[in-house]
Amino acid sequence: MELFQLLAEHDHEQLLFCHEPSSGYRGLIAIHNTTLGPALGGTRYWKYASEEEAVIDVLRLAKGMTYKAAVAGLNLGGGKSVIMADGKPVDREAIFRAHGRFVESLKGRYITAEDVGTSPPDMDYIYLETSHVVGLQGRSGDPSPVTAHGVYRGMAASALTKFGDDSLKGKTIAVQGCGHVGYYLCQYLAEEGARLVVADLAAEKVQRVADEFKARAVKPEQIYGVEADIFAPCALGAVVNDTTLAQFKVKVIAGGANNVLAEPRHGDELERKGILYAPDYVINAGGLMNVNGELEGWSADRAHRKAGEIYDTMLKVFELAKEEGLPTYRAADRLAERRIAAVAKLKRTWV
Repeated sequence: MELFQLLAEHDHEQLLFCHEPSSGYRGLIAIHNTTLGPALGGTRYWKYASEEEAVIDVLRLAKGMTYKAAVAGLNLGGGKSVIMADGKPVDREAIFRAHGRFVESLKGRYITAEDVGTSPPDMDYIYLETSHVVGLQGRSGDPSPVTAHGVYRGMAASALTKFGDDSLKGKTIAVQGCGHVGYYLCQYLAEEGARLVVADLAAEKVQRVADEFKARAVKPEQIYGVEADIFAPCALGAVVNDTTLAQFKVKVIAGGANNVLAEPRHGDELERKGILYAPDYVINAGGLMNVNGELEGWSADRAHRKAGEIYDTMLKVFELAKEEGLPTYRAADRLAERRIAAVAKLKRTWV
């Protein structure tokens, strides 16, 4: 693995390798771009098949956070961190306090938050070692409800673009993943009268959604072939790939997961198939808006309203894609890159 080549490929600024032997902590912190502000991105606690897989994941996620913040109009850069789990029982206080010390060593260049495999109590452990953490209990807390609201509004914008009407009533929506974001998204969709088909690896989560929202449950491997209007991936990424592309029977893909496309070429393939793709980092930016609100002192209502603006941002992406003949994921990238470039060129004055 050529590390510096990986960093240069997408212009990452920094990759920090972290190790604290007494707790068994092994972590990575990636900073992609700080043109717009300090890098913000969650800490993911995950069991990776290899160290190389962890490196590639953290770099890809950090870049996604840069673009997410840029398109959302926030004054933040992009970063991410991962803690490599080994499947053994751990002392979470020791692990996350160790992580907090490495976050502190960056002196505010990177701000962390909750992500897959972590929770607000874990952020409280980090806070014992650094103030550069958001998503704390008693503050903005769990970002999932705000993320789900943004996904819901972005899905409505996608429906308007594809079907000519932003109502989701009567639409069949296949939701993959019934965790925090997936659950709240299903709640919004059920309240509007959508027909839900759901799947998750955890049977109890599927059962809860099926019971509360009258959803039809299918096996995890069956969700890709469900006949539906919209497929909403709300679990882990890379679910649009060579295998699943042949199975999709939907007109729109719009969900809360990160890195939905296994490779960029899969976005091109969706375009060729006539499936409208809502770029993940645009539609799921509500969680970032939520923790940004904690930094800026916003009320919960303001963060919720900000997530609702994803509707208009999503329409801008679709409009640009149509005007310039681009796949939607490339149109989203172009919006982000334009904002970053514009700010980078601003003339500095003496203060």
